[in-house]
Amino acid sequence: MNRIARLAVDHARWVLAASLLLLIAGGASVSAVTGGLSPSLSLPGQSAYETNEEIVAEYGGGGATPPTVLAIGLPDGTTVASPGVTTGLARGADALAASLDGARVVAYRGSEDEALVAADGRTTYVLVFDYSVNGTESGLEEGAAEQFVQDAGLPEGTEAFTTGVNVLSASTGGGEGESSTLVETLVGALGALIVLAFVFGSFLAVVPLIIAAVSIVTSFLLVGGISQVTEVSVIVQFLIALIGLGVAIDYSLLVVTRWREERAGGRDNRDAVLESVRTAGHSVVFSGVTVAVGLLALVALPVPFLRSVGYGAALIPLVSIAASLTLLPALLATAGSFLDRPRRKSARSAAEPSRAWTWWATKVIRFRWVAAVVGVGVLAALLVPAFSLRVGTPEIAALESSGPATSGVRLLESGGIGAGALTPIEVLADPAAVAQVRARVDSVDGVRGVVETGRADASVALAVIPDADTSTPGGVDTLERVQDALDGLPAQVGGIGANTQAFNDAVYGSFPLMLTVIVLLTLVLLTRAFRSILLAVKAVLLNLLSVGATYGLLVLVWQEGHGSELIWGVPATGAITSFVPLMVFAFLFGLSMDYEVFILARMRESFDIHRSTPRAVVEGMGHTGRLVTSAALILFLSFLALSQTPQVDIKVFATGLGLGILLDATIVRALLVPALVSLFGTWNWWLPTGLARVLRVEPSTLEHVTQPDPDPTPEPIGSTS
Repeated sequence: MNRIARLAVDHARWVLAASLLLLIAGGASVSAVTGGLSPSLSLPGQSAYETNEEIVAEYGGGGATPPTVLAIGLPDGTTVASPGVTTGLARGADALAASLDGARVVAYRGSEDEALVAADGRTTYVLVFDYSVNGTESGLEEGAAEQFVQDAGLPEGTEAFTTGVNVLSASTGGGEGESSTLVETLVGALGALIVLAFVFGSFLAVVPLIIAAVSIVTSFLLVGGISQVTEVSVIVQFLIALIGLGVAIDYSLLVVTRWREERAGGRDNRDAVLESVRTAGHSVVFSGVTVAVGLLALVALPVPFLRSVGYGAALIPLVSIAASLTLLPALLATAGSFLDRPRRKSARSAAEPSRAWTWWATKVIRFRWVAAVVGVGVLAALLVPAFSLRVGTPEIAALESSGPATSGVRLLESGGIGAGALTPIEVLADPAAVAQVRARVDSVDGVRGVVETGRADASVALAVIPDADTSTPGGVDTLERVQDALDGLPAQVGGIGANTQAFNDAVYGSFPLMLTVIVLLTLVLLTRAFRSILLAVKAVLLNLLSVGATYGLLVLVWQEGHGSELIWGVPATGAITSFVPLMVFAFLFGLSMDYEVFILARMRESFDIHRSTPRAVVEGMGHTGRLVTSAALILFLSFLALSQTPQVDIKVFATGLGLGILLDATIVRALLVPALVSLFGTWNWWLPTGLARVLRVEPSTLEHVTQPDPDPTPEPIGSTS
């Protein structure tokens, strides 16, 4: 650390110049980099994914992309069997298919298509397996349903609405783009600036934002280079922007706060910079590497796009470390004194611990058993709902809001047609076995019926219409029964429901391996950072408990809808989008560990000087409590900005990260950490000689840590025996 800091300070102008070049080059290349990222969500080796790929290759659309649905309500006294209606529906379907370059358009044509008609004969629907990715921007025009009625020559008074999973998503604002990510990042940056202005009370507030800006654009430059060699998921772009904003600011806060303390303690500017990097720099390195480990563990999953998220997003904490240890010292050495004005606080107060957090720490220590029981109780209570977590896709009801798309769903439901019509199960059958396949599937409980959607030389495409949306428990059960019924027949099952099922199998089947990798590597890193077995184990266990409690909050707020409709106007989703629990774990495990490292590293430093566990707790919390609170608030504001995106699954993801950070910074770091460290006493600092030798750090045997305490009971703390 000393060598890096001296190089940065002694060659500050070169460091600043290089950083400026990176900022310019990175900023200029962001658009090109994001444009080169891959939207692919491939699941190689998964049967449903391979089937869906075959469907798209053979028939031009469908597969994992659910169809657009035209809901048709005939006027009173008219049914699909009325003169001219059946032929009109066929005529409208043919005209629509021709306008879409031969896309599959399936409408009622006779008795074999009864699954497309309600019991009253008045309500029907048309399935359009086109190339559309959101239902309105390509493939079908917004007035497609009305145009279909006109082309079909249906009677006056016929109702028609364009709906479907992707149309509903689009009606609630479903696309995410570069401009949206930019806006959310700027909103997060503005919130961060407000918090930083309050923390520093000077122009130093802009310094962490400068570090964040350089770190983010440099990460984009590196991702651009990687994308020239291999595919990188488009998901990486907003993760770099928003996670990078929080992480880089966290690390800058830690170093700048320590620099101000050293300046207030009497050091000249250069020495203060070197000392801040020597002390806070270690915490930055261990924090950043821990975050990177959590993300890199994604490469253990057999899903290419998630692997790319792992190594792509892992760049941001590593780049933030580099910027915090080079650019930040250079900035402080050259302009720190100038920027640290006007000072809202005296020089003396900058070196002193926070009175509020010192008071809080003494109270937690005094009532440590109560604090520990309350903290564990809250996390345990929130953990209980996590056991009912369902991973999948949001139910159709969660995508409904208002407008024609929702009116289409209501029309179908009023005729007795379930939401399963929007998520058909696609089946590719051997032409010689079509009759047998249809007979098997028709007898499955929960299946409304089967319709043929297309023919090719080697296959026949069938759409199995379930009563229930395949994102609901009932729909999933129906899908599994269809798969079981077709076992042994020359038929393959695809569709959006099967694709979600394949994703869950691929990802969560390998999750134990990912979890093991993260936990073991984190234990090694933290044991070395804290020179303690107990502190490392406690940190990992608390983090796991905190993530589990966050899952419980997601279940309560989104899956069960206790807050989602009130706050965002979105009904209960019934399930949490498949990628969300995985990504929340990967990011939250590393991000929340930042705070653990910040606090415990300062406690360790205090203990090494004073040999007093109570004093270490009080000084550690006093010096880092305000820092952790500010850092958590900044991250929370970043995720709050992300949660305003109209796409439901991104809302859920952002909510999980935001609530997790908030929960971790309050219940875990402000309550449980000081309480448990106080309870464990000298065992906190124990590290056997043999393990210390392996980790290449100084040992902390019981003989080292049980020396007479020079200040065993600071006055405000009370007895800690």
